[in-house]
Amino acid sequence: MAAKLKKGDKVTVLAGKDKGKEGTITSVDPKAGKAVVEGINMAIRHTRQSQTSQGGRIPKAMPIDLSNLALLDSNGKATRVGFRMEEGKKVRFAKTTGETV
Repeated sequence: MAAKLKKGDKVTVLAGKDKGKEGTITSVDPKAGKAVVEGINMAIRHTRQSQTSQGGRIPKAMPIDLSNLALLDSNGKATRVGFRMEEGKKVRFAKTTGETV
């Protein structure tokens, strides 16, 4: 199945502790059905100091389920994603406005 949400998409969170927050997808794991969104679902990770990095309590964005994310359209509202053929290519489009993503 084609990916409805991809890396770099602006999304909003529909459910969970960060409901209503917006961010950009930094990575997607289609097999697990999860995505990492910048600044969303943050957790504290304790890391040991090494020669290259400072140790301590470092906040890290954890994966969030794709079903809890919605793409933002050009108006800044949450929308569902559809697919259609344009000039022989399959493209994603926002269901609210009909614009291609």
